[in-house]
Amino acid sequence: MEPLKPVRSGAPEIFLTPYDPGGMEPGIYKKWEESGYFNPDNLKDAKEPYTIIMPPPNANGSLHVGHALFVTLQDLLIRYKRMRGFKTLWLPGADHAGFETQLVYEKKLEKEGRSRFKMEREEFYKETLAFTLENKKFMEGQLRQLGASCDWSREKFTLDPDIVTTVYATFKKLYDDSLVYRGERPVNWSTKYQTSLSDLETKTVERKDPLYYMKYGPFVLATVRPETKFGDTAIAVNPNDDRYKEWVGKEVEFDGLIGPVKLKVVADEYVDMTFGTGVVKITPAHDPNDFEVAQRHGLPAVEVIDRFGKLNEKCGKYAGMKILEARAAVAKDLEEKGLLEKVDETYVHNILVNYKNENDILEPRIMSQWFIKMAPLAERAREAVENGKIRIFPEFQKKIFFHWLENLRDWNISRQIVWGIPIPAWFKDGEIAIGEKPSGEDWQQDPDTFDTWFSSGQWPYATLGYPDGKDFKTYYPTSVMETGYDILFFWVMRMIMLGLYRTGEVPFRDVYLHGLVRDAQKIKISKSKGNVINPLEMTEIYGTDALRMALLVGNTPGMDISLAEPKIKGYKLFSNKLWNIARFVLENTDGEQDAPVTETDQKLLDELHALEKEVTADMENYRVYLAAEKLYHYVWDRFAAKILEESKDILKGSDAATATSRRNTLYGILNTSLKLLHPFMPFVTEAIWQQLPKKENDLLMVAKWPV
Repeated sequence: MEPLKPVRSGAPEIFLTPYDPGGMEPGIYKKWEESGYFNPDNLKDAKEPYTIIMPPPNANGSLHVGHALFVTLQDLLIRYKRMRGFKTLWLPGADHAGFETQLVYEKKLEKEGRSRFKMEREEFYKETLAFTLENKKFMEGQLRQLGASCDWSREKFTLDPDIVTTVYATFKKLYDDSLVYRGERPVNWSTKYQTSLSDLETKTVERKDPLYYMKYGPFVLATVRPETKFGDTAIAVNPNDDRYKEWVGKEVEFDGLIGPVKLKVVADEYVDMTFGTGVVKITPAHDPNDFEVAQRHGLPAVEVIDRFGKLNEKCGKYAGMKILEARAAVAKDLEEKGLLEKVDETYVHNILVNYKNENDILEPRIMSQWFIKMAPLAERAREAVENGKIRIFPEFQKKIFFHWLENLRDWNISRQIVWGIPIPAWFKDGEIAIGEKPSGEDWQQDPDTFDTWFSSGQWPYATLGYPDGKDFKTYYPTSVMETGYDILFFWVMRMIMLGLYRTGEVPFRDVYLHGLVRDAQKIKISKSKGNVINPLEMTEIYGTDALRMALLVGNTPGMDISLAEPKIKGYKLFSNKLWNIARFVLENTDGEQDAPVTETDQKLLDELHALEKEVTADMENYRVYLAAEKLYHYVWDRFAAKILEESKDILKGSDAATATSRRNTLYGILNTSLKLLHPFMPFVTEAIWQQLPKKENDLLMVAKWPV
């Protein structure tokens, strides 16, 4: 990157060849990193802090195009604020990602013919840790490749001892404040992976299943799960349903498949009068809604399906059968006994599945787990957004935020997995102790681990060293949380709730939500569809700046963006255009000289100043997509196509004063254009900046923003 001998009057020899991002980007990044300016402590004149805590990518694989988008947006904001003189901290991190990483590693074991269920707990943990740390190091290299100007000296990992200490202290405080409890409640149970999953780790999919109309004494009721009938503890109707009012409060007796059945009829608003016959069976142990009905009516819960998805000893001859096998057998026997009125084979309904494996249908199961009471925490989060302490961009996402708050259930934070932060709870003879192991014998630690969203929900204050760390006192609350709209409920809401609870302050002032990256046909990108765009491959072919611009232009906050290789290729042409502009300007100038400015050139400079103000206003209001487009069109359509073209005759003309004014103007426009474009296209702008004969800073990265 050393300046080379000039060609003609001013252009260095480097401009004799086209811009080569692959050859230049590693050296430029190394120059940035070695400068120390990623670390805000080295920004000596900066005073007001500006902080972004990087959403920690999962340390279990390669970065995808969604990661490239968040890196681009956050790096853009950080570079802009750094140039504006802020004490900018962009703190990088990595997430151990609990269940997701264990899933990835279990697949690896399956390919090797191994299973975690045949391994010692400690052995499995050590192997997963080694796998994760290896991926973490690889991922950090990819972040550098994308141009991330984050402070690597402050990097955090969710399993760092200080992070774990903070997580434990939060858990204990929640317990002491009666906001976390050990309760027997329905959980989403994975029979495949042998763990409960929180509502955050599930998704709803549409399936077509038979709807069985079964005879229950005087009633006929519809269900898709006849195999759970052995756990029924009541029959329910809607209190406003005149068809069944006379039965409410009575008991009905009838013959079942494994003996006589006696069930009470209860009235509950939960029952949908338009579903089936308006009568439903209540199976509290195997349906969360039925559990709530049972709680209201004092009904018992009888478990008839075990942890492996098999019917248990309470089910007579069906014991030991898996769910689908039992369903078919029960339906067949009901029909033979004349207890099956009809079957609707066209019934479509929603079922809950593992969000990482749609074939893993989750089984509701009552278990003793750790739950957080969400209502008190949710109310404070609502107030923070309503009173403007936290702003959400785009505005329409606020309604979605409030909707989620209104429909929260208590949060199950227990996981029956090995990979994660162990829950610091100890049991002995019905007693519970939280924190360090109590003195004395027979205390047994809870074998479960925390839901990874519980630890990552504390990320902003945990990474900054709450409560006494210097960084916490300087950089908290952080400035903006930039992330995808799809984890507003999963993560952003949890950070707001836990941040307010633990520190008394909001964790961030602004929330900027980007959309998902889709392909050119607006189809979701996935391996199964074969439309995956590997961001690192794109940067190697077209350069990082081209990928960044392709991700930014047209990317309205909160809306999905289409991305295809031709779009990225188009912005590689823009990088080349900027390179050629610089070559022309530097061939004809040696930096700005002291000379009068012509009226025509002053108009060009006034036009540029107006653009500076527009772009700055866009950046301040998160309209980065508009700023990117304006700069693109100004540089290509105005600067290159018109100003440079008309300058050729002026520079060749006989009027020396006019030519000098134009040379100064061209150099000034180039200088300012590089500054304005730098947050968007950091590599090519820095490469050109290094060749300028006169500049205010050695590095464009810390040059002063034009406005």
